[in-house]
Amino acid sequence: MKSDSPYKTLDDLVQALKKDPSKVVIGSGGTVGSQDWMQTALIAKAAGINPRDLRYVALEGGGEIATALLGGHIQVGSTDISDSMPHIQSGDMRLLAVFSDKRLDEPEMKDIPTAREQGYDIVWPVVRGFYLGPKVSDEDYAWWKDSFDKLLASPEFAKLRDQRELFPFAMTGPELDTYVKKQVADYKVLAKEFGLIQ
Repeated sequence: MKSDSPYKTLDDLVQALKKDPSKVVIGSGGTVGSQDWMQTALIAKAAGINPRDLRYVALEGGGEIATALLGGHIQVGSTDISDSMPHIQSGDMRLLAVFSDKRLDEPEMKDIPTAREQGYDIVWPVVRGFYLGPKVSDEDYAWWKDSFDKLLASPEFAKLRDQRELFPFAMTGPELDTYVKKQVADYKVLAKEFGLIQ
């Protein structure tokens, strides 16, 4: 939100959507069905409205979302917190909620409540991983996995990650594969519920 938005809490936004979803313009990265759209659909679901009733604006990503929000073209932006932190720290924007299972422990983020704390069971994990094609040999796969494991554990990578307001996520190999497959299965259920697939 812009810092002067009338929506001070996630519940303020949900109540406005319940009253008239056509009066709230929401923008995020990607078209209908993208992961950012799915986050807005979860807010609509929490409000008890059909996500198709939202006034949704598809944008290219965090930069466009911030420009549209600060320019008054949209009222609500749904994006990764890393995209928003410079604007939050400058006082131009504020977050209503993070969609993590618990509060973020970064000093500048620890006061931002989760959706769950505010009575809405919305959790949306952000997963960043490295993927290889299906025809990569077992030997090459092992080399890449070992290389990424070393990179992810290095202090140099931690410094670069922290500079970009990203969080540690060091799953690789079969652990990441299992996690992603579970997330995709969960997303398929949501996509069906939201009428994106039959």
